[in-house]
Amino acid sequence: MLAKSKVKYIQSLGHKKFRDEEYAFVAEGPKLLRELLLEKVEMKELFATREWIDENKKLLNNILVTEITQQELERISFLTTPNKVLAIVKKIDEETKIDCKDKITLMLDTIQDPGNMGTIIRTADWFGVLQIICSHDCADIYNPKVVQASMGSIARVNVYYSEPKEFLRQQQVRIYAAALEGKDVRQTKIPEGIIIIGSESRGIHPEILAMANAKINIRRIGKAESLNAAVATGIILSHCLL
Repeated sequence: MLAKSKVKYIQSLGHKKFRDEEYAFVAEGPKLLRELLLEKVEMKELFATREWIDENKKLLNNILVTEITQQELERISFLTTPNKVLAIVKKIDEETKIDCKDKITLMLDTIQDPGNMGTIIRTADWFGVLQIICSHDCADIYNPKVVQASMGSIARVNVYYSEPKEFLRQQQVRIYAAALEGKDVRQTKIPEGIIIIGSESRGIHPEILAMANAKINIRRIGKAESLNAAVATGIILSHCLL
């Protein structure tokens, strides 16, 4: 039976303060854990049902595994429907030197919804965009909802938090901003550069938008006021890169 102190510790990792102190985060579910294990992400401790342990023995070399029941999993899970396994994972060391030459880099301005954040990371991974710059007011990538939505892509995409204006001033590549008044993205190919995505409610901050060399736009046909930030990212990358 899981000790109350262990349950409390796992639940504390739902808060950024404790994730930062422990340099750890929570990941859950068979698909996500398999992705992280295959990427050799360091597991501090893993809690799983006997069924999951038996199915994944080959991936569990030298990993501390505690067998638990479904009822115990429900006590520690952050999911509405817990699924077989939960792990305490060491944070992934980020690259602090970001080189934007000869590649596409995403910059996210105030993407605060964890689901959107995780989906953008997963979408970037799909298109081979392996570095993302985030303003400090974006959602924390180790928020359980971000981790879940990323489905393992946080192990492959380097996410770096920085002050956007300061970062952009240091770059020598073209800067593109997603904006309503921009050029149709279907007519734009971007071999290298930084693409800035803002929140769907407020867009990109004016002072950051002013630093862009070009603005790109997704043509609206219907009457929706705005487009989900994660969906917009996918559309832009599909047209700019393919």
